[in-house]
Amino acid sequence: MDTPLSPGAAEQGAPGLAPTESGARIDTLDFIRGIAVMGILAANIIAFGQPFEAYIYPGAFRTDPADPGGWLWITQFVLIDGKMRGLFTLLFGAGLYLFMEKAWARGASVGLQAWRLAILMLFGLIHFFLIWNGDILFSYALFGFVTLACLGWSARAQATVALAGYITGVAFCAVTYTFPWLILDTPFGQSSPALTEQREPLSAVVDAALASGEVPANMIAAGDYAALVAYRVTTEWMEPLNNALLFGWETLPLMVLGVALYRLGFFHGAFGRRRMVVWGWIGVIAGGVGHLAIGLVMKAGGFTYFGGVAAFLGLSPLPRLWMVVGLAALLVAYAPSATGWLGDRVRAAGRAAFTNYLGTSIVMMFVFQGWALGLFGQLNRPQLYIVVALACIVMLAWSKPWLDRYNYGPLEWLWRCLTYRRVFPLRK
Repeated sequence: MDTPLSPGAAEQGAPGLAPTESGARIDTLDFIRGIAVMGILAANIIAFGQPFEAYIYPGAFRTDPADPGGWLWITQFVLIDGKMRGLFTLLFGAGLYLFMEKAWARGASVGLQAWRLAILMLFGLIHFFLIWNGDILFSYALFGFVTLACLGWSARAQATVALAGYITGVAFCAVTYTFPWLILDTPFGQSSPALTEQREPLSAVVDAALASGEVPANMIAAGDYAALVAYRVTTEWMEPLNNALLFGWETLPLMVLGVALYRLGFFHGAFGRRRMVVWGWIGVIAGGVGHLAIGLVMKAGGFTYFGGVAAFLGLSPLPRLWMVVGLAALLVAYAPSATGWLGDRVRAAGRAAFTNYLGTSIVMMFVFQGWALGLFGQLNRPQLYIVVALACIVMLAWSKPWLDRYNYGPLEWLWRCLTYRRVFPLRK
């Protein structure tokens, strides 16, 4: 079945694969996607319930974060932030190729996938302007178009170019996003008169960024939805593209790497379970240690604004790659044994990931915006994590019963109908 942000029309097995093998492979992708869509909410919850800047900078909280010593910040930074997005991006690339396998088998061309991505881009713009400005769908669609141009390469060429592109991005970000922190928040900035002169302008940049973030935050808290949408349309209209380019150095390489890993058999057992477990744990542990070291440095510096920028964008991309691939390997290895009721519900949440992703954003509007429950800026970190737990329970609770009765999740069905320009039966 078409699953959002991934597989595509899977009801006819992939060429060269027995139906059971194709089904097992799709089950694995669904399981990983279910974990990722719940994890993405855990990453995004701070930006849902507090000013967007609070995601990286605890000082932007409108209430006491209830995080003595910043250990919750560090825990989320180590275990969640960027990893779920990375998993989702790998899966998007794998699903993009899986969709094309089905399309090619039926005589369709890459134009069908391009049309599908154009629809996804429209969904992303609706999400950004009308629901939440942390959208990733526009970015996925944009770089999905670029990935289409790479489908004809060999899998090894795709993997090589993807890793080279990612490492190049790592080097660029290390320089670009680390120096402001070094200049403003460390003794390095006082090591020469030229650097000292830059400290005051950088402080002004922080003040301006925080002041700018207060404008939409005040609209959310006040419940002025019309003013919020107007602000996004008139002032933030370039943000979908800006956000895509900000993370493009990561999104495009991981998407292409997802295509390569899928073709190399990474998601359906070609590497051997023991090897996947060993290298998966090596990647997760090594990446986790790297993140922990960065987090402790930021803690020692007092969790400054530019410290957060350096941590998220400048220093963590390399260990994040290790963790993303390591987590993917472990989930591939362990997914077949997750056969109980919880595993089935996680898979169902993954099959309905598109609906769960956008649906979560809609639910969070009702939780936080001033015209609804009005909890924006009022919940601390532990309380926000309770919201995450409740939302994940809802995802697990509704997805399987729905898919037991219907062929697709609601938005999966809509996307499929728009892709093929005809109405598919929804009810089984």
